[in-house]
Amino acid sequence: MVQLLKKGFAALVAVLVGITAFAQVTTSSLNGKVTDANGAAVPGAAVVAVHIPSGTQYYAVVNAEGRYAINGMRSGGPYKVEVSCLGYQAVTFTDVTLQLAEAYNLNAKLNDDTQMLSEAVVVSTANSKFAVEKTGAATNINNAQITALPTVSRSISDVTRLSPYGGNGMSFAGTDGRTANFTVDGANFNNNFGLSSNLPGGGNPISIDAIQELQVVVSPYDVRQTNFISGGINAITKSGTNTFKGTAYVYHRNENMRGNSVYKTEIPGARETDRSTTYGGTLGGPIIKDKLFFFVQGEYITTPSVAVRWRASENGVGNESQYLSYASIADMQRVQQYVADKYGYNTGSFTSFPADQNNTKLLGKLTWNITDQHHLDFRYNYTNNTSWMAPNASSMDGGTRSPYARTSLYSMAFANSMYSMHNKVHSFSLDLNSRFSNELSNQFLATYSILNDERGSNSSEFPFIDIQDGTGDNVQYMSLGYELFTWNNAVHNKVWNIKDDLTWYKGNHKFLFGLNYEHQMADNQYMRNGTGYYRYRSVDDFVNGAAPEIVCLTYGYNGESKPAARINSNNFGLYAQDEWQALTNLKLTYGIRFDLLAYDNGDLMTNNAIKALDYDGRHIDTGKWPDANLRISPRVGFTWDVFGDQKLRVRGGTGLFAGRLPLVFFTNMPSNSGMVQFNAQLNGTSKAPSYYTGPYTTDEKGVHHIDMSQFAGGLVTDANGHATIQALKDKLVSLGYPTTISSDQGTLPGSIAAVDKNFKMPQAWKSSLAVDYQMPVNFPFTVTLEGIFNKTINAASISDWSIQPVEGFARWNGADNRPIFPTGFRADRTKAFVLENTSRGYGWSFVAQVNMKPFDWMDLTASYTHTVNKEVTGMPGSNAESAFTYVPTVFGPNNIKLHNSQYVEPDRIAAGLNLHDHSGNHYSFFYEAWRGGYNYSYMMANDMNGDGYSYDALYVPNDNEVGVAGSANPGQFRFATEDDMTRFMDYVHRDKYLKNHQGEYAEAYSVYNPWVHRIDFSYKHDFKLNLGSTSHKLQLSFDVKNVLNLFNSKWGVMKVMNSSLNEGRILRYDHTDAEGYPVFTTPSAVKSGVKTWLPNFSIGQCWYASIGVKYYFN
Repeated sequence: MVQLLKKGFAALVAVLVGITAFAQVTTSSLNGKVTDANGAAVPGAAVVAVHIPSGTQYYAVVNAEGRYAINGMRSGGPYKVEVSCLGYQAVTFTDVTLQLAEAYNLNAKLNDDTQMLSEAVVVSTANSKFAVEKTGAATNINNAQITALPTVSRSISDVTRLSPYGGNGMSFAGTDGRTANFTVDGANFNNNFGLSSNLPGGGNPISIDAIQELQVVVSPYDVRQTNFISGGINAITKSGTNTFKGTAYVYHRNENMRGNSVYKTEIPGARETDRSTTYGGTLGGPIIKDKLFFFVQGEYITTPSVAVRWRASENGVGNESQYLSYASIADMQRVQQYVADKYGYNTGSFTSFPADQNNTKLLGKLTWNITDQHHLDFRYNYTNNTSWMAPNASSMDGGTRSPYARTSLYSMAFANSMYSMHNKVHSFSLDLNSRFSNELSNQFLATYSILNDERGSNSSEFPFIDIQDGTGDNVQYMSLGYELFTWNNAVHNKVWNIKDDLTWYKGNHKFLFGLNYEHQMADNQYMRNGTGYYRYRSVDDFVNGAAPEIVCLTYGYNGESKPAARINSNNFGLYAQDEWQALTNLKLTYGIRFDLLAYDNGDLMTNNAIKALDYDGRHIDTGKWPDANLRISPRVGFTWDVFGDQKLRVRGGTGLFAGRLPLVFFTNMPSNSGMVQFNAQLNGTSKAPSYYTGPYTTDEKGVHHIDMSQFAGGLVTDANGHATIQALKDKLVSLGYPTTISSDQGTLPGSIAAVDKNFKMPQAWKSSLAVDYQMPVNFPFTVTLEGIFNKTINAASISDWSIQPVEGFARWNGADNRPIFPTGFRADRTKAFVLENTSRGYGWSFVAQVNMKPFDWMDLTASYTHTVNKEVTGMPGSNAESAFTYVPTVFGPNNIKLHNSQYVEPDRIAAGLNLHDHSGNHYSFFYEAWRGGYNYSYMMANDMNGDGYSYDALYVPNDNEVGVAGSANPGQFRFATEDDMTRFMDYVHRDKYLKNHQGEYAEAYSVYNPWVHRIDFSYKHDFKLNLGSTSHKLQLSFDVKNVLNLFNSKWGVMKVMNSSLNEGRILRYDHTDAEGYPVFTTPSAVKSGVKTWLPNFSIGQCWYASIGVKYYFN
């Protein structure tokens, strides 16, 4: 029955015109009731709304119930609205401003025209917040607010700070920012693939000078708003008007316009070249007055910068505050000279890491009033961005990754190990709004987005090499070579969206019927270790030709040099909604949407060698995406004007919301299926694969392991002594590694990434309740209290099917009795990281907000937000095993407990103050305070439970549980020495989190960095000149981020966990005693007087400023 429903649903939608699941609302609406002096309806009254800047006119006729509605209107204003009827005095409203995606309620009372010749009564109305009939949690930010905001980055994510739900980039309500939905004129500008945290186009795909208005949505109950769980941004661009208007601007910042010290400690390299200059302009106006308009915008940004500030140290003495690594200059020079002499390879500098960035943006838009009933917008946007980054922090294959980053206090890399990102965006949007009659209106929206990201490098072809510090403790020390994730790394993403909404206005009801279709294609060229990868125990081992610990290489089958994994998906949607004016002061909005997501299996191949694997009765088919699944999302919302005077309003609702997931977690399957490319991982500890024919060693159990001594003597080279891809591939082929593949034959890769056939995209149930109150004063002054609760229906998680259930594992005795993973806990099965669903998770948030405008020259807003979000995993990173690994656990990564989200910012305060005078001065202050954002976990310093991952949650013992092993009273939690116990317990007693959670395992990501307080400031001055009918204005601007830091280098500085505590790894498992109790030691960094939190000695913590000159005409 379900399959029949799915087929019938898909067939129905295929016949009809669709709208996209990504397209959000791009217009505004106006509605209200027209009555006479006695409160009776005035049917037949005419309502004419004129958008003053463009002359665009909209019409409606009042129905029998006295109501009217106009949809598909241009956002903003001002509008002049005239209500007239024969026998009544006409009423005209001015200064009506509409908000994006919201309905403006404008009621009119008409008096009898006894003279029949009297002039119309003109009523000027100030905009009231309560004139907007929203139900759920959303914040509208108009162009004036965007312009006033102090900003140096001039980015969309900076603007979202104006919302009480924002403040953490694209992350809303404590979730991964990659899952947020961002549309511009309904077009997809999402971080669809999710390889990084940035939006397309390098993180800033469209200029804020092109934005007319944006809306931050968290829980809207309009069924048109979709494709997010936590929140989204819905933006529209500017349009031309009847007046020619334009701007030209330049903004500049450099290394001398920022602070250079934190806590009076100078940041090394703070005065190195780091500047950015933005050139741009806009122009808009009429092509045909009142009919056809144009708007164009262009911007170019050039940013010479530095990618890595860490430097090698003299004699290996590191200093975090000075950005000096433990890696010594002598060792860096030694390795640099060695590879140059032996292999002819240029590592690049280890003292200079230039990272010039360039960004070009172009936008063009046509607005055509075809008739008074049909209005068309067409927009094209182009962005081209190039930037440089430091090498990947710690990811690798073939062994246990180091907990220390490659450029950090512990390790250094060379400049040619940096990589570049080339980001391009092409976006088209066509939006047609039509009014067929007084009862029927329609919106048709079609969009197309091309979002490409490609990596590059200055390095010649050479393997990537990690060198450890020689202690045997998995401490990263040095890296060199072609960045290990950059070779043949590119993402190409195309998204087609088509939308059509039909609105039928009948009596007290406004019915909406919509259909949607979206096609998305994404391909991923991704070759981990594409030039080869080696890891050595020490510099001496590398230089002296000792055998490496690990050797890896990924290569395409059948000689394919650029293999790619691809996913094609189709989303069909159907929805209906009714806005019912149940009472004069009560509106109900209720609707339902159906979304059917189907995948195209044509780009996949079944690997029968993988399919034959038995994971406790489960099998993996790499030739099939998940089955098509139907998601049903009912919603209901209400808004209640309690006293009918727009002074006190209660609003809220409940419903289901369907979201999205970065596509990289899907393409990981074909990338790691063994059918697109082969990922060879060689080490001396894992069992040798069945196809391996080279030399091996045999352990006491008779298991064969690869003999890594065959790689002694240096890197694998060709006849010319060069360490090439082909040379290493030839070596592996000689050892039996495959070069061709067929579906029937298949092959077993080192690890498998898969998607469960029943996997569903994320879905959550949200409910909210809010109270808005207009204070009884003679100026706009509103107070809002709002609470939101969400419960997970389906969230993404990853399990390793090869790991046996821990219920059968032995456990330690004592207070910390976690399971012990035995040797062979995978039962000699290939790792299989499977994308699955979980229904565990919930969250809630509370917002208190104040908005006031006591004078024409002043407006003030302030808010406090508290957020809680409990989840199984935030799916960090982009590799399946990475997402699987990064959550500290007690029972292993297949058994993660519900915990605080790593993305949550639990408390945030924001306040903005804008002032201006008649002399052309504009002052803007923005205060922000928050805790969290850097969320830590207290963990073990090593892999205590033996699951292969150094993310073991810490047990915090009670005072009466501790003792010293071997003593008369060893206790239930045993330390190796009295000193270990004393130092550890002293730290527990001094730490706020630990002392409140004794007797428990530490919850993941629940240790928040302390409060930080910052104020941003902007000053602008206008010089005006009127020449004839043209007005000219030259505006000088000065913006400062973290302005208090300008006066004191301690102010506005975020604190982070002391790096000597190794991200919260404050206890080490040492051994198991004769009684089966684990025995612990305390790392030397955990000692008397050690501080958990230290200032973040980063240049980003200092004040920084920009200056600008902007010319306006008209």
